[in-house]
Amino acid sequence: MSAPHTKRICQIIKLKPECAEEYKEVHKNVWPGVLNALRRYHIVDYSINHYPQLNLLIANFKYTGSNFEKDMKAIGDDEETQRWWRLTDSMQESFNDGASGSGKEIPWWTDVEEVFRFEGGFST
Repeated sequence: MSAPHTKRICQIIKLKPECAEEYKEVHKNVWPGVLNALRRYHIVDYSINHYPQLNLLIANFKYTGSNFEKDMKAIGDDEETQRWWRLTDSMQESFNDGASGSGKEIPWWTDVEEVFRFEGGFST
C-alpha cells in the first residue's frame, strides 16, 4: 500500500491532433528546470499517456509532500515551468469551461476520480 502521506493524482486533457507528434517530441527532452521543480515540490512517479482515438492525454503522478496546495503554487510560480506550460498548453484543449492555461484560477487539466486500485502484495 502507498505511504499514508502519498497522494495519487490522475488528470486528463485533450491534445490537439495536429500537435501530437510535436507534443511527444518535446516530452523526449523535458527541460531540466521543469524536472527540478517537480522534484523540489514532491512530485514523483509522473507519467503522461496518449490515447489518440480520443485525442486524450492522461497524466498520473504521486505527491509525497505535506502541503499540496502550497507546493502546486510553488511549481506554478517557477519561471521555467511557466515557459514550459506556454509551450505545451498551446498544444492542448482543456475540458474545463473558462480555463485559459496552466497555473491559472480555473484548472487547465481535469482531475479524474480513482475507482479502483490494486497494489499487489503477497498472496495467501
